[in-house]
Amino acid sequence: MTTYRVNEDAVRQARKLIDAGKVDVDTEWSDAAPSADDGNAEIDEHGYEGYGAWHLAIDPEANEETKGRYKFPYGDFARVNRAALIHAKQRAAQNDHAEIERAADDLLQHLDRNHGG
Repeated sequence: MTTYRVNEDAVRQARKLIDAGKVDVDTEWSDAAPSADDGNAEIDEHGYEGYGAWHLAIDPEANEETKGRYKFPYGDFARVNRAALIHAKQRAAQNDHAEIERAADDLLQHLDRNHGG
């Protein structure tokens, strides 16, 4: 099994977005998740580093310039989605990615404290 590592840049960005109020606490992740075309547009505009900043985990075994390197998205390239954090936390727990689970949980708690999720 691949061991993902926490994307600390993404965690910092998510905290900043939460602090700035750039959150979505109402939309289900299945409705808010960006499409493949949205991901491509993000890469075109901000590169893979910008794209990766919207994912809580990095697969160190994947090529750096591929979408497959980045796992556990937490937003729609504009806002942090509460349901995405819940989904990431649950999926990480199911797949024994304890550090990713903790990162998602910490962000979820931060969001709930600041925005009454």
